Amino acid sequence: MSFFAVIMAGGVGKRFWPQSRRATPKQLLPIAGDESMLRMTVDRLKNFSSADQILIITNSDQEKAIRQECPELPEENILIEPEGKNTAPAIGLAAIIIQHRDPDAVMGVFPADHYIQDIKSFSDYMEQGIKIANEMRGLVTFGVVPTRPATGYGYIQFHDRTNPDEPIYAVKAFAEKPDRKTAELFLGSGDFLWNSGMFVWRVDSILQSFQEFLPEIWDSLENIRGAIGKPVWDSVLTVEWATLRSISIDYGVMEKARNVYVVRVDFSWSDVGSWDAVHEMRKKDKDKNVSNGEVIFHDSENNLVFAEGKTVAIVGVDDLVVIDTKDALLIIPRGQTERVKELVDGFEKDKRDVLL
Repeated sequence: MSFFAVIMAGGVGKRFWPQSRRATPKQLLPIAGDESMLRMTVDRLKNFSSADQILIITNSDQEKAIRQECPELPEENILIEPEGKNTAPAIGLAAIIIQHRDPDAVMGVFPADHYIQDIKSFSDYMEQGIKIANEMRGLVTFGVVPTRPATGYGYIQFHDRTNPDEPIYAVKAFAEKPDRKTAELFLGSGDFLWNSGMFVWRVDSILQSFQEFLPEIWDSLENIRGAIGKPVWDSVLTVEWATLRSISIDYGVMEKARNVYVVRVDFSWSDVGSWDAVHEMRKKDKDKNVSNGEVIFHDSENNLVFAEGKTVAIVGVDDLVVIDTKDALLIIPRGQTERVKELVDGFEKDKRDVLL
């Protein structure tokens, strides 16, 4: 059995404007530390997968930067989607390419922009997931033990353990991002986990699920498969991709399949979904301020400030996020940084491409 790791790196990261742009989105920025989120993800996966078995699926806007960020990966391991179609088509594309290389392979799927501190614990849980995916031919996801009633995450409800000695459970249901009251109920019940968006399965098992639950995507994948390694690859991929509907793997497969398992993990994890999340995870000074670059705080608390190219002074204010770049400045109260996406959506609507 060989294991291939697929990194999903096609996101734009609108909530991290003005640092995150189309060509240099969130996963290519050193938001959580000194290295980019993508670099941290690749290095984390190298603990149980070699560079020639790590694939990244992205888009043409990000291709050049990703190749520069991950020069050790073979050229053919950077897969380019003609356009974003959510997670199911992207995963299907990676699956047929992996199956072409090794029909008996196990594949894992990992977001490029998540933050995990305990690498040893992460690797141990992944090994357990790989084992059950191979032996039971199930679809395995990873659920994080919740620490608060978060409304920004999806949830997984679990029931029976598959083995009393392992933290692996049968999945009962998936739940979308809840409101505050529902999230509190989930937390209190003890049988809900945060949906991490990480998966492991045998490549033949996931493709069988596509055939059963997403037959129209399966038909296109079969046509694309026939073009692997041939001069017509680009044209076939473009034509078939245009016909695919946009659908997530959760909605398209995981919520319908019967052989779904969840590994209950308790390492520290974040999907780093907003500037507020960055403030939570980064090291703080005595006044709970977080800074990057040349920043001076005076009589100010609980701020997040990123400065690029100039000194930024913060005086007498609390609970602000200030992101200063070469061509833009964002100032927003902490607790409202999810609204940055609304701002960027407005840029797109008004065709202010210079800001994208």
